[in-house]
Amino acid sequence: MKLDAALPPTRLADVPAIAKAAESTGFDALWTTETRHDPFLPHALAAEHTSRILLGTGIAVSFARSPATLAYTAWDLAAQSKGRFILGLGTQVKAHIERRFGMAWPDSVTGKLREQILVMRALWNTWQTGAPLNQRGEYYKITLMAPFFNPGPLPKVGEAGIPIYIAGVNTGLAKLAGELCDGFLVHPFHTPDYLREILHPAIAAGAAKEGRDKAKIVVSASVFAATDEKEREFCRQQVSFYASTPSYRPVMALHGWEETAEKLSLLAARGEWDAMPGLVSDEILSAFVTEAGSPRELAQALRARYGPLAERLTLYIPFEPGKKDTWWQELLGEFRK
Repeated sequence: MKLDAALPPTRLADVPAIAKAAESTGFDALWTTETRHDPFLPHALAAEHTSRILLGTGIAVSFARSPATLAYTAWDLAAQSKGRFILGLGTQVKAHIERRFGMAWPDSVTGKLREQILVMRALWNTWQTGAPLNQRGEYYKITLMAPFFNPGPLPKVGEAGIPIYIAGVNTGLAKLAGELCDGFLVHPFHTPDYLREILHPAIAAGAAKEGRDKAKIVVSASVFAATDEKEREFCRQQVSFYASTPSYRPVMALHGWEETAEKLSLLAARGEWDAMPGLVSDEILSAFVTEAGSPRELAQALRARYGPLAERLTLYIPFEPGKKDTWWQELLGEFRK
């Protein structure tokens, strides 16, 4: 199992130092998010200032972009990193696509994301091998690639192109990952039971449908963790926020907590954010959060909790050099024993 780092929301000027510190500390990958900043730009700098660590978007919002734009950006970052880049994509939810990005929400979420992935791989194959470009579907028709617009092959990328991981909470996207992708990014709003009973079977069903080996599909989980009361209450707040999202309700439903989820949705609709954590009981919190008293104990608890369920873990705690340095070193040291 690999332990990865999350880049905090920060200025581009801070990225080189953070990336170098993440690599020297011993993390296996560095992931960016799409919240306050662009998820791709930091990796151009991170690639320049590192040599070993993998670099990935966890996630970039796919429905806010053309698949051709995604393909070009990922190709450049794969070149810059000498093959260390992972393209992690998420669809976001309807309200954000329509009201934050001003884009249309598709009739089929999995249908559009599937086409985006196929378009990117068709472009990469053309650039890598010179094969004709002819990718047609319901959402995209991509048939033009003149030499002037062809970036040409990359020595570290084969015909399959760059690894693509997709994120999701529900079974449709997990199944699509099994059918088509290199990995699945597990949303932090999950429980081990949900991962075991719902997401893994969906990935396996998708893989079986296409005759793929499910074991080759990397499961990378972002996980809530707490070693003190402050971290515990931060996790409680985040769980309350995610649990209020109607499309994430199946996670709560698995445990019989639909009523709590409905109450949280009502509070969120009224903007009563401060009242929401109070609805997350200790029982609910323990299902979502790995708790331990020290970094060494946390490492042991994470391995016990996720050992059969994930190949990569990223704590829902951004890595910031100069903060908790000894804590991170102890965690990684124990994690790798």
